[in-house]
Amino acid sequence: MSIMVDIAGLELDGEDRDILAHPLVTGFILFSRNYADRAQLAALTKSVRKARPDMLIAVDYEGGRVQRFRDGFTRLPPMLDVGRGDNAELVAHSVGQIIGAELAEFDIDLPFAPVVDLDGGISTVIGDRAFAANVADVVSLAEKFMSGLAAQGLASTLKHYPGHGQVAADSHLELPVDERPAADIRGNDMQAFAQLLPQAPSVMMAHVVYPEVDQRPASLSPVWIRDILRGELGYQAAVVCDDLNMAGADVAGDYRQRAVAAAEAGCDLLPVCNNRPAVVQVLDGGGLPHDREAPARLAALRRKPQELVRPTAAYAALDAFNAVNTEKELNRGMA
Repeated sequence: MSIMVDIAGLELDGEDRDILAHPLVTGFILFSRNYADRAQLAALTKSVRKARPDMLIAVDYEGGRVQRFRDGFTRLPPMLDVGRGDNAELVAHSVGQIIGAELAEFDIDLPFAPVVDLDGGISTVIGDRAFAANVADVVSLAEKFMSGLAAQGLASTLKHYPGHGQVAADSHLELPVDERPAADIRGNDMQAFAQLLPQAPSVMMAHVVYPEVDQRPASLSPVWIRDILRGELGYQAAVVCDDLNMAGADVAGDYRQRAVAAAEAGCDLLPVCNNRPAVVQVLDGGGLPHDREAPARLAALRRKPQELVRPTAAYAALDAFNAVNTEKELNRGMA
């Protein structure tokens, strides 16, 4: 199993380099605090590659609220706005292309996107990050978004399996519990994942308990990962745990215990973010339960090298979408 880590500032310091050199660390995630300007970001990713050429570099980058780099980058709409707008499939594909093109410039491999949770009108932490409230629209728009990323050589991550959109609690702050019958979860939220999994290079787990299926959070559950995702749905690609520093993972114990539980459940990549002592605790504990297929699954998430070409038509489609939305807002304001 592999650990994904972050840093506090704009460049690597000595401790950061020591952490990146650890054999259990194969992932590096960027946050807004790691970005000052384009030149600085290029220097940072280059230094990470110099420290570990095989490092998987990721960033949460969905559009809307979850866009870590803003100044010097195209401002992207929330996906719920895309889903409700005109030419939604074209715009979803265009947003995927733009994200792929702009991150590829900085040798970033993986935006943790798209969100394929259903918008149940309940979860504020999901909210407008979702494409839509129904499976058919989520699947069609996520497919276009993913194909846009792939056109620029970037992989995608479906999140948050098996569905985070029907609980009010925020798993960053507490452990959500979804009390619905298993048939409701399987017949609705999980269907978006089931239909998209064959073309998805990775999927991120939800820190949510679904007690009708298992008393453990899905992120730490061999029932949800090994039995259902791998066994029943036949998924063979990478499984990413949600951040083990989130309160939704507290139930497993200290950070080392959380990492062991996630690895035993079947997660290939374990992010431990915004908490360097937690990273040290995990790494100082020694090896983790190991799946011999995991390194190949994670290697498949690396960006596919190709010529960087500006997706002109994608920018034009997004500009047209933004113009229409701006006009709608103005009209509402005058009503």
